[in-house]
Amino acid sequence: MKPSGWPVIVALLTLAIQGCTQRVQVPPRIDLKQHEIIGVIDFECSGRDQLGPSLTRRFVDAVRRDQGVVRIAMLGKQADVLAAIGHAHLDPDAIKEIGRKHQVNTLFTGDLVVSDVKPNIEAGQTFTYIGVSADVDATLAVQMVETETGASLWSASAHDVQRIGGLDVVGDKSFTIDVDDPENAYARLATNLVHAVTHDFRSRWIRVRKK
Repeated sequence: MKPSGWPVIVALLTLAIQGCTQRVQVPPRIDLKQHEIIGVIDFECSGRDQLGPSLTRRFVDAVRRDQGVVRIAMLGKQADVLAAIGHAHLDPDAIKEIGRKHQVNTLFTGDLVVSDVKPNIEAGQTFTYIGVSADVDATLAVQMVETETGASLWSASAHDVQRIGGLDVVGDKSFTIDVDDPENAYARLATNLVHAVTHDFRSRWIRVRKK
């Protein structure tokens, strides 16, 4: 049989399998209704402070999208929340006090670490090609904590890299320039990181065999 026939065979097999199955929506692994009222402290952000509040809002929108009506209280910046209860660090005792003060049973906290822009240089073996790019990467770590005990109930982390711009030189004449608005790169970082860490709170579709 000619290799060119394989895509057709794969397509026919896929259709056959789909004909014997049906798509079923699976609810989120974590039901936030069981953890109300939920408090959220603005995520700490190292290297890009202004990303903290906007990233927190993206996270909250993502976790509640498939959860129905969930009571969530936005508590503000971590430094302000801690100052209001006379604590310097977000330790278990501080978490318990935050729960009592704001009457929340569960608390979301997060830390975002954003790197400086990193230049990357690639050169061909004969040096007829040189590529220079600028990347930025970030890591987001989030946890959900029970305020009554200060114990962690859930945690997740994700890492992503985005290219801000680049320059490709071929030979001594041909070159291309690729420049992106840095804010677009940071926005993509935020979107990708939030999507990665919130999968336990979103519903999903799976295929099951028809009865």
